[in-house]
Amino acid sequence: MITSRKPRRPDVTTVEFVGGVEALVLELHSHDERWADIFRDHRRRIRDALAAVDVEIEHIGSTSVPGLAAKPIIDIVVTVDDITAEEDYLDALLAAGYELRVREPGHRLVRTPARDVHVHLCERGDPAVDDYLLLRDHLRSDARDRALYESTKRTLLSKRWDDTNDYADAKTAVILAIKERARDARGQ
Repeated sequence: MITSRKPRRPDVTTVEFVGGVEALVLELHSHDERWADIFRDHRRRIRDALAAVDVEIEHIGSTSVPGLAAKPIIDIVVTVDDITAEEDYLDALLAAGYELRVREPGHRLVRTPARDVHVHLCERGDPAVDDYLLLRDHLRSDARDRALYESTKRTLLSKRWDDTNDYADAKTAVILAIKERARDARGQ
């Protein structure tokens, strides 16, 4: 395993969506116990591809929360030592069958060709990773916020979205409020 930290290089400064903006039909599905199995299969696939790299892999997003309806897209976060050292992880993930979708400061996203698994790559210590886990853990334990989040998603998905990023942005206010309650519950 590579554990020594490489010298930090400048990161990208813009957001690149490989393939451009995508309009997708988004719909919620009742929670499916198979989502956890799909995560475990991809965790193994990622670990095998990145065997020489020190990574942490977590299931995040709505599919990681039992009882929460979700778009049937498994979100996974992988932390690496240096996000700018793409040679340490990106080629191996592409060889494992993932496709590069997003390159932006501090974040890369690869996904399956079927678009049913999104792998978010972040640098170890990135506060975004803590936020993903905070939201996931809170929604797993707080039925009221889980219901609020699902209701918000249902309302938003009753509209047409030409860009899935716009849908994600529309959830921001509710997510921020839930994360604030999660921090309060943790005494942070």
